[in-house]
Amino acid sequence: MMADKKQEKKTGPAEQSALSNKQYESELARLHVELVKLQGWVVKTGAKVCVVFEGRDGAGKGGTIKAITQRVSPRVFRVVALTAPTEREKSQMYMQRYLPHLPAAGEVVIFDRSWYNRAGVERVMGFCTEAQTDIFLKGVPLMERVMVDSGILLFKYWLEVSEEEQTRRLQARINDERKTWKLTKMDLDSYSRWYDYSRARDAMFRATDTAVAPWFVGRSDNKKQVRLNIISHLLESIPYKAIPRGKIKLPKRQKAKGYTEPDHPFRFVPEKF
Repeated sequence: MMADKKQEKKTGPAEQSALSNKQYESELARLHVELVKLQGWVVKTGAKVCVVFEGRDGAGKGGTIKAITQRVSPRVFRVVALTAPTEREKSQMYMQRYLPHLPAAGEVVIFDRSWYNRAGVERVMGFCTEAQTDIFLKGVPLMERVMVDSGILLFKYWLEVSEEEQTRRLQARINDERKTWKLTKMDLDSYSRWYDYSRARDAMFRATDTAVAPWFVGRSDNKKQVRLNIISHLLESIPYKAIPRGKIKLPKRQKAKGYTEPDHPFRFVPEKF
């Protein structure tokens, strides 16, 4: 997989094909309809879907996840973004903190970063030893086989962003007060270690890009395109069907039967707009 990828020409912002806002919104709306159909099928059939998103800081994971979940129920599409482990969790078996979040019947669970933290940020930033990383890389294919054998539909997406585009996006976080919360000291430390992360990614792919649980790579220099491409791929990879629904008609409202609006001094929100 990585050999094929290295032969491909990397695309920068100037080389991206044009996709107008109107085209993007139109395609996204169409895909949202299909995601709603997928949701109905998952609930009806009791399917279990697990979607993992990984990638460097600024690769567009959050925006892609938001595009997926925008029009569906958070009770069915559940996003998991775990914080740093507690002292108790650090003493547990590594995978233990992730297992309770795996999908039950009728759920789609999306991991905004996942157990693969051990193969990426933890390894690069020295939060685990090389021995612990090696144990993880050897064990995770076995765990993912158990997940798939239990009936979970598992999808793993890596968002691949270029050096230039990552720099542009992180710089934008510095300059835009709406985005400063997205930039942490960890992001800055990670930014300086591009090739350490590249080596970690390559090792992760070699060990965990399996036939049972393959990695799918989305080139994410163009955020709109990668969102549409990944949603399309996810939908095409699941054999869902639209669940028939009866015709919906609003019922008549009840009669007032003497009800009058109260003379209450409502505290209305100031209408500045």
